[in-house]
Amino acid sequence: MYLSLAAEPVFHIAGLPVTNSIINTWIAVLAFVFFAAAIKIKGIALVPRGVQNFSEYLIETIFGYIDGVTHNRRKSEKFLPIIATIFIFILVLNWMGQLPGTGSIGLWEVKAGERRLVPFLRPGTSDLNTTLALAVFAVAATHIFGMATVGIFKHLNKFFNFGGLIRAVKTFNPLKIFTAMINFFIGLIEIFSEIAKTVSLSLRLFGNVFAGEVLLTVMASLIAYLVPIPFMFLELLVGIVQATIFAMLTLVFMEVATHGEH
Repeated sequence: MYLSLAAEPVFHIAGLPVTNSIINTWIAVLAFVFFAAAIKIKGIALVPRGVQNFSEYLIETIFGYIDGVTHNRRKSEKFLPIIATIFIFILVLNWMGQLPGTGSIGLWEVKAGERRLVPFLRPGTSDLNTTLALAVFAVAATHIFGMATVGIFKHLNKFFNFGGLIRAVKTFNPLKIFTAMINFFIGLIEIFSEIAKTVSLSLRLFGNVFAGEVLLTVMASLIAYLVPIPFMFLELLVGIVQATIFAMLTLVFMEVATHGEH
């Protein structure tokens, strides 16, 4: 069975391709919207039951992990919406890849003399475009929180330390000037560090989810029944681990960004 590294277009809207991975992502987004709307319409019960009880338990658990990193309840309350959304959204996308029909129902096409299946649905996080967008959002959020907490100029001073360089030049002290130049170039190196964070977050999530998709595809093509089931449970575990890693790294980046320069 053929498995493409890139997500395959299923149809086009106004000339723009709509891939099987983005369809899965849209389904996840719509599920979140309907879930939130249902809670809004039903209202919040004083004594939670069912879905509300589970939701509150999940949020409280995430809240506890955030408190363990920040040790500051006010800061945790600011981080909670971003971290919880990232974790739950990635977890849902990862687990949607295990739903029946995902990756196995589609249209057959012949390309370059090879007959292959183009599935209608594919895990959203098995598309590098999706994971890269999530990583860019996460890193951008860390800088927004950093500027909002320590100030715009103080935050940017971590990367462009012009102030320290100008003050050192005014002293005419060669040692201070040399130290300020080193600090200035270290700040420039930090810019590449932020780019590396984005690449690392996106590739880690994409690589693990896509590798699991390849594993399940290979097992299903060799032995279609029973044998792939343990690997599907393994992918459920991988899904929650990868969502946790992505969310926790984002939390750590936010915590570091909201501290002043050391």
